[in-house]
Amino acid sequence: MLLMSIRSVCSWLLLFLGVVPGVFAQDSLFTYHLLDSVRQLRPDTSTVRIWLEESRRTAAYFDGHKKENVFLQEAIAMSQELKYPQGLSMAYNELGTSKRNKSQYILAEDYHERAIKYAQEARDSVLLCQSLNNAGVDCRRLDKLQKAFDYHFAALQIAEKIGNIKNICVATNSIGNIQLSEGKYELSIERFQHALKLEEESNNPLGMAINLGNLGYAYQGLGKLDLAIQHYKSSLAINEKLKNATGKVICFNALGAAFQEKKDYPTAMEYLQKALQVNDQVDDKVHMAESYMNIGKLLSVQNKHEEARGFFQQGITLSNYWGFKSMLMDTYKALALDYKNSGDFQKSLEATEKSLLYKDSILNEKAAMALNQMQAIYDVDRKDNQIRTLQHDKMVGELRTKRNVVFIFALAAFLIMLTVGGFFYIRHRNLEENKQTLQLELRSLRSQMNPHFIFNSLSSIHRYIWSNNQEEASDYLTKFSKLMRLILDNTQHTFVSLNKELESLRLYLDLESLRCNGIFDYRIKVASDIHDEEVLIPPMILQPYVENAIWHGLVHKSNEKGQLDIGIRLEGRSLVCTITDNGIGRKRAMEIKARKGKTHTSVGMKVTQGRIDLIRKINNKDASVVVTDLEDPGGEPTGTLVTIILPAEFIF
Repeated sequence: MLLMSIRSVCSWLLLFLGVVPGVFAQDSLFTYHLLDSVRQLRPDTSTVRIWLEESRRTAAYFDGHKKENVFLQEAIAMSQELKYPQGLSMAYNELGTSKRNKSQYILAEDYHERAIKYAQEARDSVLLCQSLNNAGVDCRRLDKLQKAFDYHFAALQIAEKIGNIKNICVATNSIGNIQLSEGKYELSIERFQHALKLEEESNNPLGMAINLGNLGYAYQGLGKLDLAIQHYKSSLAINEKLKNATGKVICFNALGAAFQEKKDYPTAMEYLQKALQVNDQVDDKVHMAESYMNIGKLLSVQNKHEEARGFFQQGITLSNYWGFKSMLMDTYKALALDYKNSGDFQKSLEATEKSLLYKDSILNEKAAMALNQMQAIYDVDRKDNQIRTLQHDKMVGELRTKRNVVFIFALAAFLIMLTVGGFFYIRHRNLEENKQTLQLELRSLRSQMNPHFIFNSLSSIHRYIWSNNQEEASDYLTKFSKLMRLILDNTQHTFVSLNKELESLRLYLDLESLRCNGIFDYRIKVASDIHDEEVLIPPMILQPYVENAIWHGLVHKSNEKGQLDIGIRLEGRSLVCTITDNGIGRKRAMEIKARKGKTHTSVGMKVTQGRIDLIRKINNKDASVVVTDLEDPGGEPTGTLVTIILPAEFIF
């Protein structure tokens, strides 16, 4: 009833302002009037759903003005306040899909992973299927095919268990597309046929058209061109019935390619010309540019070079006007091949250079976009942490208020014990405040580790990009993003499990190995009597010493490959961590540092030493760091041993 009343209020407001629902997203004044009206509603789950509904209806307005959808932001904020995981999952699904539509796939994957987490918390199987399928699509766009397969397969298993046909179709079709891209045509055909059968039973013509087209691609990959053409034509018939211009263009282009492969050039040209005609009905002009390029390729293989270049030039002109860099890269590449086949090698070289120029531009844009998206993910995580901290402070404040009330009543009831009770209370409070002060100092020191490490890693990514090592930059960035996620998770806690800390340390060492061109190897050995899921350790406590061993010991080593050994063992109630390197030693490192005129002191070492001192004060237990210089029998330095002793903490 509440949901119906809210909708009635919104409908009344539409009539009052004289704006019909279908066009209100074009009116910014109306949008913000509606925003204010919904903000006046009582905060509950029904209001969250209203925010989500309005976010979908206003999506075109906010996308057109390149603004964040405030309705979605309000839905997320209210869901967090209400601790409503279902609302958070739906909102993050919408937000992730919006980012994917703008080709911001890293952000989309992050938001859809949040949606999965909250759908699991809400125990909503349908929402979980949808979230898993969305994350799978993001991974496919990022070429993470194995991860995409895992997401879609998990969605398929859940959807089949609950009998959700829509998500079964999505997951099955997506798995088929992954297998198609990997060249597993027979397996993909089985998936597409199963999905087609389900779409037919559900009477979903668009789904039928998509799966028929996908079957055509699979049969063409197997060289069964007649079967491929048959399925393309079946898909085309449905798209024509649906008056789906984009679908018709895709089918015409596919048919043109199939007939070209059959060397039936007149029929291929007929279909490509039809695609060109239908392109006038499609808003996205990239399809028209693609059609010009395909016709040019067809003419080129027939040695009609002048005609081919005319179509190539039309595609280039259109792509320049709309800024289709990827299409420009492909068209110039096709033009270069045409010039080469006609014997004009100079012009072929010029066209190739232009193709490579656009390729470099695309790679640079992707790298910049990836960095921006990682920064956005970091900002969102930081904002979420601030919200959680505020909620925690509010709860602590309420608990303190209750405690004070109880304390006042206790004093009234036990006046005789006022002096003794007051003495012990003041003493206890002073001890607690002193401990809280030490813990705040420890938290402050721990928080300094993030910007210190992030600065070094971003500098390395910057170096890779400027040195035009896109593949290494991409690999480095992928590992860096995973490491950042672990650090952001781990540094929220005073202690984390040993296996999580070692996972982040391995990622860090992999990144440093890439950064140093593999000049060292490393080993991590955990004693057999340690269960790394149960032992706790302060986060980022080993990383500064590992970093120091690499950059002051191993990078200067020239006569043999560097070796870094990390050992973890228990001695009584203490956790002993050792970091051993075969570097040049501290004395030689200080000489090199003095020769280069460097006076910088390691921030990471200084901060970590402060953390260990505070751990010793808070716990009244043994916690120390000992650095030992290693030497051979002749007194020559052979490396450094760092021994870190921490109080042993356990989950149970």
